[in-house]
Amino acid sequence: MASKSNTFDNISDKERAFLIFIKLKNKSEFKNSILKHSSSSALRHADLDEEIEELKNLSLSAGAEVAGILCHNQSEINPKYFISAGKLEEIKNIIDAKKVDLVIYDNDLTPAQQSNLEDKLNLKVIDRTALILDIFAQRAQSSEGKMQVELAQLNYLLPRLRGKGIELSRLGGGIGTRGPGEQKLEVDRRKIRKRIKQLEERIEQISVQREIQRKRREENSLFLISLIGYTNSGKSTLLNTLTSSNVLVKDMLFSTLDSTTRKIKIPEMDEILITDTVGFIEKLPHQLVAAFKSTLEEVRKADLLLMMVDISNKNFDNHIKSVMRVLKEIEVLNKPIIIVFNKIDRLKSGELNAAKLKYRNAIFISALKKAGLEELYKKIRKVIDRNYLKVTVKIPYIENKLISYIFDNCKVLDKKYTEEGAVLLISANLKMCNQLSSFVYKDLDTERKFKRSRKPAVSGNEYNNDSESFDGPSLKTRIGRIG
Repeated sequence: MASKSNTFDNISDKERAFLIFIKLKNKSEFKNSILKHSSSSALRHADLDEEIEELKNLSLSAGAEVAGILCHNQSEINPKYFISAGKLEEIKNIIDAKKVDLVIYDNDLTPAQQSNLEDKLNLKVIDRTALILDIFAQRAQSSEGKMQVELAQLNYLLPRLRGKGIELSRLGGGIGTRGPGEQKLEVDRRKIRKRIKQLEERIEQISVQREIQRKRREENSLFLISLIGYTNSGKSTLLNTLTSSNVLVKDMLFSTLDSTTRKIKIPEMDEILITDTVGFIEKLPHQLVAAFKSTLEEVRKADLLLMMVDISNKNFDNHIKSVMRVLKEIEVLNKPIIIVFNKIDRLKSGELNAAKLKYRNAIFISALKKAGLEELYKKIRKVIDRNYLKVTVKIPYIENKLISYIFDNCKVLDKKYTEEGAVLLISANLKMCNQLSSFVYKDLDTERKFKRSRKPAVSGNEYNNDSESFDGPSLKTRIGRIG
């Protein structure tokens, strides 16, 4: 097949990876082409579409040097190799000439296809899922994160073992074979099953501990915000900006795997909690969603979701849809969401103005430059206000500890001391109001005056005036309501 190629002469001692994209003809098509490279710094090719660019970035994040890229259309999947046998022969000649160490498929491979490809090419072959799992293994810092990643890797690896084990030693170490902490993954079936059981039990114990911590937070009645978004969208940077903390921030994919919760003080509001979470990505491996269930539970328990979007990335609309699909999978689309377009400092003024006209209900900030934060605070306050009630409670003096607790944890708008006890007009969230329900003062005038509005919460689900389609309900039909 005739194809255009670009050749570069830089040399690296990293694993040299050859990337393969197979598109079936009933899918979106692109021309068959092979783009040859020998330098990761020279891979900015104008014709690379979003999927190719993303797999390239994933490969670089894993520590590979991209030696070449193949984009190929075919009418159906070859059950033995996924790619057609004739095209595979062409690839074999290319990778032999380019001294490639590793082949990475963007497509998911069956265990048999992976085994057949490794036998045919006589080198290591992995798919997108294995690549993402490898990156997670490198990024995991906490003991919980390492266990979650190892569990996902072992569940992925188990059906790929041949006989009593896979000959990983023949393929060497490196990308696709290493667990958390650069340890080599176990390859004995019996030991893997035993290890999976151990990991599941330990992660369940941590999940129970997390639930206890969450209940304590709920008892404190603190409003909880969860930062979500595509990987590398600036979630950790915003957390650091809002809390003056020093959570790891790097310009790379999946720099944050462990959820981090901090207290923040929004101007004119009480203290609230904000949690940073693992970044999402297109085709996030289901093994990771399952393994990180306890971490993602932080999202499910949140009162408000801030969806961070890197507006400087030309594919940000697709990133939003990818995040929405994950939110659908973990069943949190009923929550209020504020869309926060980040990195506006990378846009020209004309581009920013056009974006603001198109996405009128979104917030535009630069977490790094601390620009636009007041508008974000205002939007958060609006949601919190609609999650709060103004109620009058009468607390007997014998409950003096409760009176002190209310003054410490609620906004006391007015107070009156009677012979029976303290009558307090307070602004409190629904959790606190439920806790104080037996002390609510039945004053009809006060109830009428402070009757709660049942308007929907301000939601980033409305971020665009036009309907957006994705694998689920339209954005405009999922405006979160509180109460």
